[in-house]
This record gives sequence, structure tokens and C-alpha cells, in this order.
Amino acid sequence: MADNELGMFLRSRRETITPAASGLPTGPRRRTPGLRRSEVAALAGVSVEYVTRLEQGRDRHPSAPVLGALASALRLSASERVHLYRLSKGADRGFTCRGDAGPGREVRPSVRAILSRLEPAAAVLLNQQGDLLAWTSGFQRLAGATGLLDGDPPNLNRYVFTDRRSRTTFPDWDMVADDRVADLKQGPFRADQHLAALADELTVLAGDSFDERTRTVPGLPSANGIRRWMHPAAGELRVAYETLDLPADDGQRLVIHLPADAHTEEALSAFETPLRLVAGIL
Repeated sequence: MADNELGMFLRSRRETITPAASGLPTGPRRRTPGLRRSEVAALAGVSVEYVTRLEQGRDRHPSAPVLGALASALRLSASERVHLYRLSKGADRGFTCRGDAGPGREVRPSVRAILSRLEPAAAVLLNQQGDLLAWTSGFQRLAGATGLLDGDPPNLNRYVFTDRRSRTTFPDWDMVADDRVADLKQGPFRADQHLAALADELTVLAGDSFDERTRTVPGLPSANGIRRWMHPAAGELRVAYETLDLPADDGQRLVIHLPADAHTEEALSAFETPLRLVAGIL
């Protein structure tokens, strides 16, 4: 079920944990890629029937001690534990922490100052909708020619799912698309009227390439890693990225991109884009 985010997340994590990582014998006959439900139940001290109900969405309100036991059994990271807690508290659509607040698009002066000091790194500020709110000239050099910065404001999710150029820009497009859906599904997702409207728009415009992912991709995108970009002038680039959440009420995060190899560093340094303070560009 598309609305069974808690069950989807628990099942996806169960399937990625190996018995060996949990101190369990592997055994010669295993059909499950990760842990069996019975193994998770034994590790968490709950019944198999209860784990089944949670994964199938028939029970969406586990207690805090049960959540903690499941998180330990599934060896969740700190951010994954927070996400699990949010999913359990957000199972009812009648409440969302953000209420009717729209997506935060105002860029605080202190954030603009941080961006200016990050030059010449390729850094960009986004909100949870995927709007690109401000960026450095380094990011302009990286993304400007790809069409990603088109739009008012530019939106990363719309670009990935509705702009044909995105499949050229990102050679690993499927991984990028998975990350975009996972990012949207952090927190309230469709319980937030603005995220729901964007999701409906992308479902209509992109079809199964978006909608099917909402049914199968659990939350929590990759906060860091290395991504390939195909630049129209410089060719293929390998770019490392780090995501920094800004702890305010506007759901903004700063993504900093750095060259992951000498070729990428040389290619980005070869472009010259003057600093401007127009719209989102610093």
C-alpha cells in the first residue's frame, strides 16, 4: 500500500540486514535476502504476528519501547531511528507538524552569507519541495548548462521527473530518482497539502516513473556520496556531495558539491562565472 510508509520502511530495512550482521547463523536454505520476520521478532522480543501486522499496515502505532527494540534489531542508524519515530507518529493523516505552512522559500541573510563564503564550491540551498532557493557561482558552473536552474524557482524534483535533459545530466538517473522520492517522503509527505499537491502533479506528468517509486522506495535519501554528472561542455564529472540540514522551521538544507577527482576539479575550474546577486544566485 502506498500509504503504509511505516511497514514499507520496516520491511526494506529487514531485507537489507544479513543474519551475520545480527549475530545469527546464515544456514544453507534461505529464501529471504535479509532477516526473516521470525528473526526480527526474536531479536526485538515481540511476536512474529506483530511484526507481520506492522509490515502489512494493520498496526501503525507501536509503543516507544517496541520502536526502540525494532530499531536495535534492525541496526538502524540515529537518523533512521528518528525517521522510524516520525513514521509511527505520522500514520494518522489528521495531523501534521507543519500545519498549513507553505514551503519555506525565504533565504535568511545568515544563510546567504554562508553561501558566499563557500565559494568557489558548488553549493545550493533547497527546501523540502525541492525548490532551489539560492546557490553559489560554483553551482552555476556545474548546473547552469544542464537546464536544472530553469524555472521560477527552479525545482529539482520537477527537473528530474519531467525534464528529459535530466536523464542525460544524471547518468545514474534511477538512483537520483529514488533519492528524490525518498527525500519527499521524509516527514509528513502526503499529509502535507503542499507536498501532496507536488506529488499529484508529478504523478500526472511523470506517471509510473514517479508513482511507482512512492509505492516502493522508503524514506531517507542518501545524505552524502558521489554522483556522476554529464556536463554539456566538460563531459562526465564525478561530484561528491554532503547535505547539511538547517534546524529551523522552513525545512531547508544546504547541499555542498566538491570534485571527486582531478578531472572534475580541472573541468569546473576552467569555467568562469561572475558572482551575481540576482534571484537565487549569490
